Amino acid sequence: MNSIQNLLSTPTRRRLFTAAVALLVLTLAYKLLYPIMFDAYVGKTNALLTYESSKTLTNTEFEAIAEDITREARYRKAAAVVERDQDPFARKVKIEMLMGTDSVVRDAEPSHIKYFRDAGIRRYEGPETCLTCHAAIKVDHADGTTSTVNTLDDIVNSVHFKFQSDSGGFSTYGYDGRQVNSGPHKIPVGKIDRACGIPGSFTWTGWAALVEAAPEHAASGETQLRSEGCGQCHIGGNYQPATEKMMPIGDVPSEAKEGIDCLICHSTDYDMNQRVVIRDEHGLRWDQDRSMRAALTVGPIRSENCLRCHQHNMGGDAYEHNAAAQATGYKHQRILHRGAKRGNPFAPQDDVHAAAGLQCTDCHRPEGHKIPRGRKGVDLVANDLPGKEVSCESCHSRAPHNSSEHKALLNGHIERMACESCHIAELQPDNVVLRDWVHPTWNPEEGIWEPTDVYRSGAPGKGFTFLWFNGNGTFLANALGNNPNRSDTYNPLMQQVARIDDPEVIAAVRAKAVELKERFPDIDVDRYVEMATDPLSQLPPEMLEKRAAMIQANLRAAMNDGESRIYPFKLFNAMMYEDMTNQGPFGAMILPFDYSIYYESGDTKAAVTKALQDPIVRRMYQEPFKLYMMDEFMAYFGITDGWKTLYPVVDGKLVNVEPHWMRQMGTLMINHGIQRQGRECSDCHSPNGIMDFALLGYTPERVAELENVEVVERLAASGAGTETNTKE
Repeated sequence: MNSIQNLLSTPTRRRLFTAAVALLVLTLAYKLLYPIMFDAYVGKTNALLTYESSKTLTNTEFEAIAEDITREARYRKAAAVVERDQDPFARKVKIEMLMGTDSVVRDAEPSHIKYFRDAGIRRYEGPETCLTCHAAIKVDHADGTTSTVNTLDDIVNSVHFKFQSDSGGFSTYGYDGRQVNSGPHKIPVGKIDRACGIPGSFTWTGWAALVEAAPEHAASGETQLRSEGCGQCHIGGNYQPATEKMMPIGDVPSEAKEGIDCLICHSTDYDMNQRVVIRDEHGLRWDQDRSMRAALTVGPIRSENCLRCHQHNMGGDAYEHNAAAQATGYKHQRILHRGAKRGNPFAPQDDVHAAAGLQCTDCHRPEGHKIPRGRKGVDLVANDLPGKEVSCESCHSRAPHNSSEHKALLNGHIERMACESCHIAELQPDNVVLRDWVHPTWNPEEGIWEPTDVYRSGAPGKGFTFLWFNGNGTFLANALGNNPNRSDTYNPLMQQVARIDDPEVIAAVRAKAVELKERFPDIDVDRYVEMATDPLSQLPPEMLEKRAAMIQANLRAAMNDGESRIYPFKLFNAMMYEDMTNQGPFGAMILPFDYSIYYESGDTKAAVTKALQDPIVRRMYQEPFKLYMMDEFMAYFGITDGWKTLYPVVDGKLVNVEPHWMRQMGTLMINHGIQRQGRECSDCHSPNGIMDFALLGYTPERVAELENVEVVERLAASGAGTETNTKE
């Protein structure tokens, strides 16, 4: 008692004591009450996670797996030095012989077998097991310095886990002219990528779903549960994404951190058949492979690890060399999406770098768990290391054509042309260009309704186009750049990405519209084709005027910034439901679907209505979310009068919600699927070439020169320099 009286004996001491108590109360409230209040606010669940594949092994079981894994490692080591191009039986004999030699046996056992054996670890329990040895890691930085970081914090704050960032570093500009998050009011954005083809960025409503499919090959009336959702491509294993990381304060709970899937990135023998949606007493979440076999085969990250998720985006689920898509699940098989998102796979069969044995991390060199995507970007996918270069020039320099007799002319093209423009001949033929989410199509083989791919193509001018690009993009994934002559005539947001002129594409869209009309009689075929191929036709005249004025006033400076070169860009657009209360010159707020209702019934309005009732979507239409982020989000979207909080569901009915095509196509970077042989001169430099030099902002006189292949070939034959490529 006396000590307390002494502590409070002076006003200064009393104030310090009061401050300390207040700080303690606030800390306890933050640690104990805030997580409970947050979960109640967003309507989400956190709970202790368990996994069937995580089993305790006996020593005998452990050694049996270790022996099997070691034999497989010896086989791979021996097979790598035996020529493939010989009699299969002879090759098998040679491999078996080599497997017994000291040089192959030596160091063949994966290192983690010894670590686990010596430590007595007989069960893999996720990050808890990994952190036993790897609580901290040494990180080598691009500037030559090193640092030691907390491993768990490093990965929790990486894009691969939280996939959103409220920091700067975005190469993206809002339609209001501001670079995203360059000002004082930073908002959590990221993983908004038009290539996904899923409406909006509502990972909350689409994280994990079990869909009752009725495939035609099943017995009459029999259904099968199928897995779907955003969580299949992210390393978090909880019941929802890391929503806490969206807020100005707060951290994901320990249960969510224990759900991180370390092995999908670090294990050689990870079983993708475990990657399915499961239901427990708390809800739906994604399962993962936590077997001892997977844990014992941890090793250096190779492309195969990255492509378990990223081939889904690049090659697509239907790509024949997508290994992960061949293992869809022992139960609740994952739904495979038939159209490719980008159609540029990284695989030896279709990419020269993959064929040469390069690994993803040779170019995307990580710093700890932060992995760079490069300085250039057109979408809102957050970037852990925005200042780190990932480009062709990092290896090939700006003069890569050293063995060609026309090297002066070819190297001259580098001033105006990206390497990809010549060395990506085409995308995969199932590359999706136009996708209709509003009018789904029944897939009898899968037994589900799925979005209708109105048009697919991998051909230049159809599946992808060529645009000037200076490394920046718009809020809705449109490449920014300009012809070096700085002409205002180059205006892709009003031209190339706002309309489709190709008669073949228009005819294909019309044929699909006629087909859809058989199931959806309300479709007006002519209007459908017009909206799909001329999306600006959906805007009234005054909105078109405002759009043109905003492009000139707000984006022209960003278009003229730095050096622009001609790059290839994958085209993508989609018809989706939009909240028309929040509409501007570049579109309206896209709304999500409830996946179970969508895939099972094909009732798209019911699916939207259900998704809008998710608690966190309701919060979006309330004042705190408006002030915290939605006003800023809308400003980037080109809507200058703020986010309107009129909730679009009244008495169970949608209000002021309409289906529309986005008002411009997305232009998405394609940097893989590289071919060694580049294009021929005539592919571009002819009147019917794949590049529209007029739309690229060249004068009529310059267009005539650039379309004359004889001039180009004469320069090539003479070894002349780069005048054709550098003159405007």
